[in-house]
Amino acid sequence: MEILQYAHSYLRWVVLALALVVIAKALIGWLGRKPYEKLDNTLGASFLGSIHLQLVLGLILYFIGDKGLALITANGMGAVMKDATLRFWAVEHITTMIIAVVVATVGRSMIKRAGEPGRKHRLAAIYFIIATVLILSRVPWSQVPLFKGM
Repeated sequence: MEILQYAHSYLRWVVLALALVVIAKALIGWLGRKPYEKLDNTLGASFLGSIHLQLVLGLILYFIGDKGLALITANGMGAVMKDATLRFWAVEHITTMIIAVVVATVGRSMIKRAGEPGRKHRLAAIYFIIATVLILSRVPWSQVPLFKGM
């Protein structure tokens, strides 16, 4: 299980790097009225694939790890909801991440159906920014190795 935690922890950097790239490309494409190119499509698919993989790893950890469902089972839902740390791991982190993945997936689907390049870039910017903000809001920054002690 430790390998899954490391994979989940370090995959966050891939997700965030891809998020920055797809958002930058989408904004440049939208505001600069650029064509929607194969690279834009590939980067969007890579971002979506990386967050789906991250979600799968997170769900596995949620159900078999010591955080998530184990916290609810050990403490009861009432106690979990009264404690900010327990609530973060058992409810907020997983719920927000699922919502972020749904937002990005819906956005990607809309991008694929959009006809004009400007609309594709605009949809990519809007949906991927929303998904990224949701993700950033529930990353446990105090437990990220590069940010420990801050």
